[in-house]
Amino acid sequence: METHITDIAHVIQLSVAPVFLLTAISTLIGAMNTRLGRIIDRRRVVTETHAGKDMTPEDTEELALLARRRHLIYLAIFFAVAAALLVCFVVAGAFLGALMATDLTRLVAALFILAMGSMIAALSLFLREIYLAVSAASR
Repeated sequence: METHITDIAHVIQLSVAPVFLLTAISTLIGAMNTRLGRIIDRRRVVTETHAGKDMTPEDTEELALLARRRHLIYLAIFFAVAAALLVCFVVAGAFLGALMATDLTRLVAALFILAMGSMIAALSLFLREIYLAVSAASR
């Protein structure tokens, strides 16, 4: 019985870092969600300003840019949420391995690698969306 408690205590210690990672990911998702909201609000303003009137080429171009930014930020949020889910699976896998006395080391490592790959994708897409916003503002 003592070894099981020791194993679980060790898994709890090891799961603290992924839990902090989850906090960071959730903060990032919040920032991305705010950007998505601003993009949608701007789209509404542009479309309501020209309700029933012909749009200028500049407005059409801005709507196309907003659609591109909206798509990028959506994908960034998708990959960030996927990373958070994978980190949750990492923690769950560590606990299951300890409780069932099974070696899930490779599975947990693979899940963590996938989580980091997903975070790399999310951050890359987020950076691209920010670049589009900044470059459009400087025109």
